[in-house]
Amino acid sequence: MNGMNDKSKNLYLVGFMGVGKSVIGRRLAGELGMRFVDTDHAIEKAQGCSIAEIFKKEGEARFREYERSFIESGHAATGYVVACGGGLVVQPGMVDLLRARGVVVSLFASVETIIERTARNKKRPLLNVEDREARIRELLNARESVYLEAGPAISTEGRSLADIVDHIIRIYRSHCD
Repeated sequence: MNGMNDKSKNLYLVGFMGVGKSVIGRRLAGELGMRFVDTDHAIEKAQGCSIAEIFKKEGEARFREYERSFIESGHAATGYVVACGGGLVVQPGMVDLLRARGVVVSLFASVETIIERTARNKKRPLLNVEDREARIRELLNARESVYLEAGPAISTEGRSLADIVDHIIRIYRSHCD
């Protein structure tokens, strides 16, 4: 079966910023015949401003409320590949909520790769600090156990996009049977 229909379970990609959730998610959606949505982009569109502006004007707690609201009611219950913001699953109860709505896969990369992939993006409010590497290590240390418990873990380190996508599709299909 090459494509899925709209009755297929959602697929949620979780993990730290810069691990490839959006790039991989878009490709997965195409391969599975599903729609793709990035929670950060959906929230920016709904709020009419950037994540950085939301953090600055309303604070991180309010942004986390927007994330929860999106997962609860901002997209269809089936037929979506969703790239979740890096901190989304850290919120109490979010992993269970994602699992209730679909299949969850955690993506990982090394600190060095994350630094390289996020270096040019100034739109990441949690990384707008003097020592980005220390901040990345601090956040990863705090979040890694949640990512590991959320669902099967896939490294995006040194692998082709096609290989990663194929691996996730196998996991997804094994959870949909």
